[in-house]
Amino acid sequence: MMRTVLTAALCVSLCAASGPVRVIFDTDMGNDVDDALALGILHALETRGEAKLLAVTVTKDNPYAAEFVDVEDTFYKRGEIPIGIVKNGKTPNDNPMIRVPCERRNPDGSYVYPRRMALGAAPDAVTVLKQVLEHEADASVTIVQVGFGTNLARLLESQDGASLIARKVRLLVAMAGHFPPAQPEFNVVTDIPSAQKVFSEWPTPVVFSGFEIGEKLLFPARSIEHDFSWVHDHPVVDAYRNYMPMPYDRPSWDLTAALYAVRPDAGYFSLSPPGTVRVDDKGNTVFTASAEGKHRYLILDQAGKARTLEALILLASQPR
Repeated sequence: MMRTVLTAALCVSLCAASGPVRVIFDTDMGNDVDDALALGILHALETRGEAKLLAVTVTKDNPYAAEFVDVEDTFYKRGEIPIGIVKNGKTPNDNPMIRVPCERRNPDGSYVYPRRMALGAAPDAVTVLKQVLEHEADASVTIVQVGFGTNLARLLESQDGASLIARKVRLLVAMAGHFPPAQPEFNVVTDIPSAQKVFSEWPTPVVFSGFEIGEKLLFPARSIEHDFSWVHDHPVVDAYRNYMPMPYDRPSWDLTAALYAVRPDAGYFSLSPPGTVRVDDKGNTVFTASAEGKHRYLILDQAGKARTLEALILLASQPR
């Protein structure tokens, strides 16, 4: 695969920053189990001193989505992380992968997985995004978007939102699209207007991890059954078991975006030439190469596939 030379402007945003990468995780937690695994990877990277999870915002409009994030953050001993949820958003449907772990109780009636917030108590995601960004240094934040564009589009539309993004965000890493276009990807097609707004108006560089990347990296059921056994009850394991009948191997879509965001220079992926991604009215993501473009997409070399999957498994299952 071709590995292009970064322009000086793009390198400022794409090359690893000094110190832990400061991350906001924007997720549709509860639509697929890869979101739970990706959040676990970010916690593992923070434990290793490589990342700092500033906030988690949710684009799935179901109260258990934020509740499960709270459960997972608390499990990793970071229950103080701000959580926001979309209001009047997409996919309000129930999913056992988030509801069942949240509802599990011990014989004495206490929750198996403690949490700090009451169900439905998470504040508006845009409010959380603005509050967190305002307190960060300029050009210091990486946003990892692995759900719909709803929250980020509303942030762009909000008063001073675009200027806040331009000042505070260094990079957006989005699990979105398909390169080359093959079919509309779920995160894009679920909220096409928001995807169109984000990817046409976002003021900083954007790196896309397309459907074709995670599809080639199957997270193995054997890891769920064996590598997480350092603890009796693990919310990610519960989520995985309740998402589909076991055993199954699931594509690592969202995990790849989290991994690249924190370790962009580790050689897990190469990058496309710079260009621009346009979202058409059917939700297809069309990439046009351009030296002035702010967009790139990840490329997975066959030779590095095993190493990349190993990193995902080791990080996702790392003891807290």
